[in-house]
Amino acid sequence: MKNIKLLLVIVIIKQSAAQDIRSLILSQVNSIKYQCNNPGCSPSTIAPVSSLRDCEVACLFNPQCRTVTFDQSNNQCRLFPDIPSQYGDLISEPNVVTMIAIDNRQLSARAGGYLRWNTTGITILNSSKLASASGLHFDLNDNLYIADEINSVVWKLSNNLVNLTIVAGTDHSAGSNSNQLNYPNGVYVDKKGNIYISEYTNNRIQKYISGSTSGITIAGITGSPGSSLNQFSAPRYFALDSTETYIYIADSANNRIMRYLSNSTSGNNGVVMAGGTGAGNTNTNLNEPWGIYYLPSVSTDLYIANANGHSVIRWTPGASSGVFVAGIPGTSGTASTLLNRPAAVRIDSYQNLYVTDCNNHRIQLFCYNNQTGITIAGTGTAGISRTQLNVPRTFVFDSAMNLYVGDYGNARIQKFMKL
Repeated sequence: MKNIKLLLVIVIIKQSAAQDIRSLILSQVNSIKYQCNNPGCSPSTIAPVSSLRDCEVACLFNPQCRTVTFDQSNNQCRLFPDIPSQYGDLISEPNVVTMIAIDNRQLSARAGGYLRWNTTGITILNSSKLASASGLHFDLNDNLYIADEINSVVWKLSNNLVNLTIVAGTDHSAGSNSNQLNYPNGVYVDKKGNIYISEYTNNRIQKYISGSTSGITIAGITGSPGSSLNQFSAPRYFALDSTETYIYIADSANNRIMRYLSNSTSGNNGVVMAGGTGAGNTNTNLNEPWGIYYLPSVSTDLYIANANGHSVIRWTPGASSGVFVAGIPGTSGTASTLLNRPAAVRIDSYQNLYVTDCNNHRIQLFCYNNQTGITIAGTGTAGISRTQLNVPRTFVFDSAMNLYVGDYGNARIQKFMKL
């Protein structure tokens, strides 16, 4: 055998009070197919995937998987509970990759402190300064930026959590001038220190060049609501790609995701990347898209939270349909499989999904390829105690994976320490 390499992947595969992590090491052999014709072979299963990495993860999530083959010509991923040394043969087959488990063990998530947070929050900013935390973002230096919807400003909280300054907008003065904001929702700071802000009421995206107190409109040039390709109607959150070339905006009242160049100065027409076919709860529609997240290094899909659809959908940019990954479309509720007006959404490097479940007053974690949520912050009941949230709108992680929640109804930001 040739072209053998080792792969180590660690993700959560069980959901319980003391969740487990499975560690799987696979030896990979290229242009080789595992074939089992022995009567003692156990039945194989086919996993619906679109890449070799997804096939590896599918094996990881199947406790019985010992051998896996991936056919690169048709993206077929087949999982076997047997290993070649017991049954079957390895035969030459172009475009097929076979992976065999050489180490398979369970590790304690509680002992490793993996994907667990203290459920008692620490208030780092409250109503003495903040009126509403509608959007949060950490820059590369762990400075926290806060879109304060009601005060019409964006705050910057230094990484020592002490110095608080206004970096965009005029406090308590909503407006449409270049130095004003009106209901800012999302905020993002690029590698050069430029600040991007979505304005719900001004129906535009503003870019503040690093150090400037006046914004440049890069999308929504008319400033008035509409459905033309150079207009928005109530834009909510947005995401930039890894090169920060394009910006993807959740155009909520138009039920679509729009893409624009991030360096635009003319507000040129955007391109519809998802939805735009009217509100609905099928996989070809969006329903008041609010949250959006894009991490191309992990997934080529956009993750979109449908606030009025009570669901999260995964959508390849430009495709005509997506795949629901959390919630039951059109159905709100408090069960672990349901959401109630989700807003912010993001994935981690293992494609675990995190969602602000606004009207359930909690932050939910959905492990990869699993639609049962785990509550990691909030109790599910609105309140102001340190363990409770009240209509949480947004969240973000710092470089140490501590969780910060924009507790909108309580006009505060809560920090939940990573365990």
